[in-house]
Amino acid sequence: MDLPIDHFRLLGVSPSADSEAILRALELRLDRCPDQGFTHEVLIQRAELLRLSADLLTDPPRRQAYETALLELSRDHPGETAGLDVSPSREVAGLILLFEANSSHEVFHLASKGLQPPQSPTLGSEREADLALLLALACRAAAAEEQEQRRYEAAASLLHDGIQLLQRMGKLSEECHKLENDLDALLPYRILDLLSRDLGDQVSHQEGLRLLDNFVSQRGGLEGTAPSPAPGGLDQSEFDNFFKQIRKFLTVQEQVDLFLRWQQAGSADAGFLGGLALAAVGFSCRKPERVQEARQHLERLQLDGCDPLPMLGCLDLLLGDVGRAQERFLRSTDPRVKDCLNSHPGDELAAFCEYCRSWLRGDVLPGYRDVDAEAVDLEAWFADRDVQAYVERLERSENRSSSLGKAFSGSSMKQPFPWAPLDPDGILPLSLGGPDVGQPAADQSFDEFASDGIAWIDRLADLPRPTRPVLIGSVVFAALIAAFAGFSLFGQRPRTSVSTTADQPQVTAPPTATLQEEVLMPQVPVSAVVEPLTLEQPNQAQLKGLLQAWLSNKAVVLAGGKSDALPEVARDPLVQRVAQERARDAALAQTQKVVASISSVEVVSRTPQRIELNAVVTYRDQRVDAAGKVVDQTPQKDLSVTYILGRDPDRWRLHEYISGK
Repeated sequence: MDLPIDHFRLLGVSPSADSEAILRALELRLDRCPDQGFTHEVLIQRAELLRLSADLLTDPPRRQAYETALLELSRDHPGETAGLDVSPSREVAGLILLFEANSSHEVFHLASKGLQPPQSPTLGSEREADLALLLALACRAAAAEEQEQRRYEAAASLLHDGIQLLQRMGKLSEECHKLENDLDALLPYRILDLLSRDLGDQVSHQEGLRLLDNFVSQRGGLEGTAPSPAPGGLDQSEFDNFFKQIRKFLTVQEQVDLFLRWQQAGSADAGFLGGLALAAVGFSCRKPERVQEARQHLERLQLDGCDPLPMLGCLDLLLGDVGRAQERFLRSTDPRVKDCLNSHPGDELAAFCEYCRSWLRGDVLPGYRDVDAEAVDLEAWFADRDVQAYVERLERSENRSSSLGKAFSGSSMKQPFPWAPLDPDGILPLSLGGPDVGQPAADQSFDEFASDGIAWIDRLADLPRPTRPVLIGSVVFAALIAAFAGFSLFGQRPRTSVSTTADQPQVTAPPTATLQEEVLMPQVPVSAVVEPLTLEQPNQAQLKGLLQAWLSNKAVVLAGGKSDALPEVARDPLVQRVAQERARDAALAQTQKVVASISSVEVVSRTPQRIELNAVVTYRDQRVDAAGKVVDQTPQKDLSVTYILGRDPDRWRLHEYISGK
């Protein structure tokens, strides 16, 4: 065996050590014999190797020749390590000395090789026993070194290999149990390591999710009710801190899936958190059907020691059921609700809105990788067309008239207030590609190009002024109140084509042109041919071409055509999302006519596996029914959209986009 160590390291002395220092080191090493359980014969061979090295280094002519050989080796083969040729009878002793020189990785590799064919020793021999023990010791030491460097997956791989080899041999059950305990204690660190990696490394992320799911299931849910010792070596307090840290690396949809699965296994805490996650995905992605699902989910829970009325009242408010929200808030004993009511005497609605904002910002939206906890804009929520349409359908299905106007009639507005920007920091949550739960998802045609949806706010100027000038504490919701009170928006939304001009009294004025006259239905939508972007370092023009190919082929599908090129430029979840959107339109006998072009592209960040781009997109669209009549449209505007590209594995494709404004 060629042992990767020189005589100086084997003895543990400096290359400049004199003969006296070398002899002292020899005496010390002989006195400190390993006591882990090696056989007497291999310990004698260890002592012989130490003496041979000391004899060479204390003989001036032989030492000089050896040092000259070392210098020539370093000159002719820089970076290589000098080795010692050890006879087969002393190989195990040499590996013990290499292990004492802190070369645990090399020892683990060589011992593993020596225990397997064709080099495997005789069954039951002393050589087999010594090699197995040395493998176990080196495995633990090498894994500890990797853990110190925060390479937790590498440490786990070493421990897993060592356990498998010992189990296959049927040797050292006690040492094998130690390795299993080390692997078990490493689990929380592995999960954190895998989930915190770059978003482009989906293989590691999915493995982290799998380990997290198993970890929580084995410990008996988030509460840790399993009778056996908790895996990972964490008590409940340590686990709570760990889970709080891990959540920021998970998307809101990933957490919904995990929480609901753990609830089915009996975890009450997971059920509660699943309800909050449903509310978070509903509010952040403008999906009111998920808010309704959250309300139904939380109503079914038995929440001991917790007053559910305020959070249910907030969900009622988001779904336009102000009467039920008012009832829940007033029945609640939560002191925070009382404080909000005291802050707005005589104006209950403003108090409810203030509490709802605080609840969303503090309890619902924090803790997700793809949700901005500070982006709490109730104004934008109620101005969203999908929200308005869903609340209208919900009112009809529940046989209730809109209670917004009645409930808000006591509120007053001193003067119109300017609208706050939907996303002042330019950070909106990523669109989610996971499966929807419960009711069918709302129309996602505006995920990539979010519409302001607030043209009706211009009608506020025509509303009658209230007689009691009390300023509502919630500036954002004041405009919403007046709009609903004056026009019963949820119950009386117009069904005709959307005009590109502001609302005007119906007088004898010439008709206004619409996009319906400008863009006609294409007879056969045709997709463009797309060449895969395979270059490792594409330039801006090539990246712009990839994004334009995505927009053009997506438009073909939404117009009722077929695009074989879409999978070449986007991942399957995005392709499926477009197909689902088209299926919903087809069920309504409608098509979308989208005109979108990339005006400019800026590279925000770039790694070998991930590119983040900020693009300015010139965009307009219209929705057309089977008769060719425009039922909805968006006027032309410039939007800022962030795109995330990933390498899969030999080409660049679109992985996700962040909604523009």
